Amino acid sequence: MELTKQQLKELLPKNPYIDHWFSALAQLLPDYDINTPQRIAAFIAQCSHESGGFTALKENLNYKAATLRKIFPKYFPTDAMAAEYASKPNKQEAIANLVYANRMGNGPPESGDGYKYCGRGLIQLTGKSNYQAFADSLEISPEEASEYLATFEGAAQSACWFWESNNLNQWADKGDIVTLTKRINGGTIGLEDRIKHYEHALHVLGAH
Repeated sequence: MELTKQQLKELLPKNPYIDHWFSALAQLLPDYDINTPQRIAAFIAQCSHESGGFTALKENLNYKAATLRKIFPKYFPTDAMAAEYASKPNKQEAIANLVYANRMGNGPPESGDGYKYCGRGLIQLTGKSNYQAFADSLEISPEEASEYLATFEGAAQSACWFWESNNLNQWADKGDIVTLTKRINGGTIGLEDRIKHYEHALHVLGAH
């Protein structure tokens, strides 16, 4: 099955860039075998949740101190430390460099890798290792991949690449949204919203 522009409009009713997204998805989905109503519905649903309806293509780390303590308690063990980071002028950069340091292929906080390789694309590709793997698949550098992720096509292709690399079609075929969510999110954050998007997508694609 091929997604139509009208179907995409119904799936992303508030998105002002339907033409751009449709152009990218029409080209990419078949290339990655996201080609049945179940697969397309699961893909669009997960991407919609992760990117706020295909509108947020870069991770927003603009957190208040209380939120930092709640989301990253390991990195902000005290109120004072959370308050210090939340009040920095370049706080998004500082927060990313701290919480993403020394993991996912990133260097220490002072390397700046945390912010350089923060979440980008429709399924928030995060960490130098993931950027490197995505870049390798396209035969470009991680720096070029970072720029490409800021485009419609790059944001969509990174999600398709992540989907294929993690064999997510098998869970889409089973309608297993819980496992899909765990593979993408690491947990089940936002599961209800993801299921709501999925049910709506199945309906729009005529699979319900």
